[in-house]
Amino acid sequence: MTDIHTGGCQCGALRYRFNAPLTDIAHCHCTICRRTTGGIVTTWITVPLERFEWLQGTPQRFVSSPGCTRSFCGQCGGQLTFFSEQSPQSLDITIATFDHPEQAQPDRHIWVTTRLPWLHLDEQLPSEDGEA
Repeated sequence: MTDIHTGGCQCGALRYRFNAPLTDIAHCHCTICRRTTGGIVTTWITVPLERFEWLQGTPQRFVSSPGCTRSFCGQCGGQLTFFSEQSPQSLDITIATFDHPEQAQPDRHIWVTTRLPWLHLDEQLPSEDGEA
């Protein structure tokens, strides 16, 4: 299987590509992800920043907390990436925006202290109170 993966937003204004294996994939339960995506959980993959490129369009950016920037489509609102100054060599990409999200198997839960108590998802995966 190739390590080249593509994706984009709902309206197609933004397209991206990255070249990295589908590893380091986490279900995030933080309140900020819930509010910025409108979902009850957001599943992210972390990839080397140097292996990611925008193919089409220029994303809008939103600083959601100090040192953390989220990129989204200014037309349809779809959130695609998350960048943290604490990990400047990496970028998180939302699995839901992949062209083939079924290929990306999550391996853990993060920020579980803010998990919604009625949500039961992949309970066999390891859980972290923050993000390692």
